[in-house]
Amino acid sequence: MIGISVAAKKEWEATLNYFGLTHEECEKYPFGEYFKRIIDNQEVILYLGGVRKMNASASTQYMIDHFNLTKIIVAGTCAGIDDSYNPLDIFIPNKAVQYDCTVKETEPLIKDSFTVLNNFENESILTGTIGTADKPVVMWKDYLELKENNITIADTESAAITYVCRANGVECIIIKGISDFPKNEAETSNEESHEEQLNTFLENIPKIMTRIYDHYLVYALRTSINYQEYESKPTTIKK
Repeated sequence: MIGISVAAKKEWEATLNYFGLTHEECEKYPFGEYFKRIIDNQEVILYLGGVRKMNASASTQYMIDHFNLTKIIVAGTCAGIDDSYNPLDIFIPNKAVQYDCTVKETEPLIKDSFTVLNNFENESILTGTIGTADKPVVMWKDYLELKENNITIADTESAAITYVCRANGVECIIIKGISDFPKNEAETSNEESHEEQLNTFLENIPKIMTRIYDHYLVYALRTSINYQEYESKPTTIKK
């Protein structure tokens, strides 16, 4: 069976609306709810996994254990980091990194041990590096730091999910759409810039989820990717 992981409640609401379901029609499990469908002649289970790395990791392992999943598709929104792209652009990343696992004052922001690579290539689909941390990218200084480290898009779940999938020998394909870009709070205030970003995020959620389900889901169901090995590099302590 193939799992489709949806993290945020608003993304889940858009998913239920797309498939014409209510919460009452879903099955419950410890991290949220789920329902099953036949899509492209394949049985899939769509589930609310929860936001942040802890919920994402735990729900991923639960679904793998209880439904014998062979592939997980991560569908949802993300923050844009590389400003050569635009809101509503959809990506299937070929690199996922957890960037909040180091002492960044003395170590590199990104370590190989918290990085998962895959061999995805398709000239007609955007790809790149997705960065994941428990803290959303809201503050301008955080945005600039990720941009300096060549992160393309960022969220709070995907790299943790694919890390767990790789450990279980389960395929993972991430499909993420840019809902918003961080705003420079120096131009207004912390509160105003955050509110503007949040409003944009909420407005774009249903547009992105519809675009993913309409144009990318069947492709992901039919596509197979492999994890790539990489040589672990020694950590350099900053002076």
